[in-house]
Amino acid sequence: MTKTESKTASAAVKDILLSNPQGLHEVIRAVMQEVLEAEMDEALGASKGERTPDRLGYRSGYYGRTLVTRVGKLELRVPQDRAGRFSTELFERYQRSERALVATLAEMYVQGVSTRKVKAITEELCGHAFSASSISAINKRLDESLKAFAERPLQEPFAYLILDARYEKVREAGIVMSQAVLIAVGIDWDGRRQILAVEMANRESRSAWRDFLVSLKARGLKGVELVVSDDHAGLVAAIGEVIPEAAWQRCYVHFLRNALDHLPRKHGDDCLQELRWLYDRRDLTEAKADLAAWLSKWSARYPRLTTWVEETIEYTLTFFRLPRQHHKHLKSTNMLERLNEEIRRRTYVVRIFPNSQNCLRLVRALAVETNENWMEANRYINMDDLREHKKLALRQAA
Repeated sequence: MTKTESKTASAAVKDILLSNPQGLHEVIRAVMQEVLEAEMDEALGASKGERTPDRLGYRSGYYGRTLVTRVGKLELRVPQDRAGRFSTELFERYQRSERALVATLAEMYVQGVSTRKVKAITEELCGHAFSASSISAINKRLDESLKAFAERPLQEPFAYLILDARYEKVREAGIVMSQAVLIAVGIDWDGRRQILAVEMANRESRSAWRDFLVSLKARGLKGVELVVSDDHAGLVAAIGEVIPEAAWQRCYVHFLRNALDHLPRKHGDDCLQELRWLYDRRDLTEAKADLAAWLSKWSARYPRLTTWVEETIEYTLTFFRLPRQHHKHLKSTNMLERLNEEIRRRTYVVRIFPNSQNCLRLVRALAVETNENWMEANRYINMDDLREHKKLALRQAA
């Protein structure tokens, strides 16, 4: 797109937003329409009216389709080709998590635990009120596809496994409580990320994490060389029990947050900032030299902190065993944290889920969409670096 075209498009969007209270609705509709047109151009190998010997077919008008979103119903014109071969995944992909969100809000209203605001939101989203039967139909279609995702065999090995949990408020037997959403992300030997599992648990206990990891192994999880997580005692114990062959990397970001518990309320920023710099060093030798200097500098002023760091920092340095190119990706759970942020953005609309199954449905729907995007993207990391790193280690050991 040229600068002139970019300015024209920006001006058009600005005009829509300023002149029309429903401007955002119109912008999204226009973008979705453009996506459909681009998909048809790609399928036919030619744009509308273009004459080319490579054309694979011809257009044949449009049919109407309504897409339900959180900015209202979008009325779209779906292009058709004469042979009837063109199809788009746009609706299914876009609406999977949208349907899960709508179903959750609607169920809250039907069960009588919602507010007038929830009723207004659901009716605005879909243009009609909900009955128990309509919610059941929505959920049935969703659950069939989400079950297939949750139970799919894990055929390829995953060298890296990242584990984390977040908490959502769920109403059970009339009581609102926090329940854990356990999430596992793997990186395969093609360097691609996959969301391997999303499950609910009453809390992050050793047994809950153990069952979670055992189910992953039952589906075929193998070849794990490094697990990255925070230092939750139940999780760490379950990793050691179920995946004892894997090294464990304690997330350094969580470690630095925990360090605040060992500092007085009023303290300078330099102390933790200098500790943070250890994790940017080229190798373990450099990091340990800086650690020794840090301990010497701060032990007199913050003896409680330095003693705790000296006793617990070792497992945050495991990532130095990996090729340097992998350090930034595997020294923390930040990759999973970004997924959690997206989950939080969606679940914030609900606030309190009517039951745990409804919470799991929404989070899994988002996980399916995210996983599809990850699988289509370029490699997250280059696993050839790890292969070469292991060969070098073997030669040095010999």
